[in-house]
Amino acid sequence: MNTAAIQLAHGGGGEEMNRLIHDLFYESFHNDLLLQAEDAAVLHPDGPIAFTTDSFTVSPLFFGGGDIGKLAVAGTVNDLAMMCAKPRWLSAGFMIEEGFAFRDLERIVKSMAEELAKSGAKIVCGDTKVVPRGSVDKIFINTSGIGEVQKEGVGAHRLTEGDLILVSRDIGRHGAAIMMAREGIDLASELTSDCETLWPPVEAMIEAGVRIKALRDATRGGLAAVLNEWAAASGVCIEVEEEQLPVCEEVRGICEMLGFEAYDLANEGTFIAAVEPDDATLALECMSAYPFCADAAMIAEVTMKRPGKVVLQSPWGSSRYLELPKGELLPRIC
Repeated sequence: MNTAAIQLAHGGGGEEMNRLIHDLFYESFHNDLLLQAEDAAVLHPDGPIAFTTDSFTVSPLFFGGGDIGKLAVAGTVNDLAMMCAKPRWLSAGFMIEEGFAFRDLERIVKSMAEELAKSGAKIVCGDTKVVPRGSVDKIFINTSGIGEVQKEGVGAHRLTEGDLILVSRDIGRHGAAIMMAREGIDLASELTSDCETLWPPVEAMIEAGVRIKALRDATRGGLAAVLNEWAAASGVCIEVEEEQLPVCEEVRGICEMLGFEAYDLANEGTFIAAVEPDDATLALECMSAYPFCADAAMIAEVTMKRPGKVVLQSPWGSSRYLELPKGELLPRIC
């Protein structure tokens, strides 16, 4: 097999494709279900399951704190985690441009394998397509996931007056890191994406008995999108204390330079939780046990003052509506 670059033959169903699948994908994602090499994996879950799918296309493919492979696994695992589902099985579909460097594909696949280990999930089936140059931009990845639900009754329609809203860490890192990498912005800092698997802190909250009302990872649209979706779905008002929003200095500097707001920027390892008021402290303790959640904070309260709205309270006593982000702040971000 020519390991310098991906050729059309690697997607042709013959010897070259067979060697690619066995020597790279099977070797990296090794497990008994995958190695059966059937057209579908036969699974035996107990109890309710969650199922999700997502496609990933990011530019650049490699960025501070991650790459498209880590993003693909973490993104799908996190979607399951937000439904309190233990990630178990994933599929992986690769659409690769002819001429793509094999060493880059190998790096991406190894990154995926490392991220899978954090949740214990396994890739049990997949697909590879190699297309002519120019048909895609280097590589696109689709991952679907199945998880076993550990706690039912969690969702956007469950918020009620008095619930408290928590954020697992500082916000806006992924959007800012991609922006820096793409535009060549040098702030003499080592800002990295927050890209991370979120199942461990969610599992800790479940095991501790935290009464979780809703969970959501704040990806495209950021914190602002999640809170507006929740307010609309539950018919409640969410009052946010602006001073409590955790934003690192690097992200704050980029926002000031380019006219963005950190709560509009995408995240890939940050989640929002709505919990019963008496459980907020316990939830924060569960989160902060993980280094990437060291900045976890209580940021908002659910009220009925302006149902369907998110209100941002400034440190100076003024307030304004926090609206849904408009337009595409940064394309090809995940």
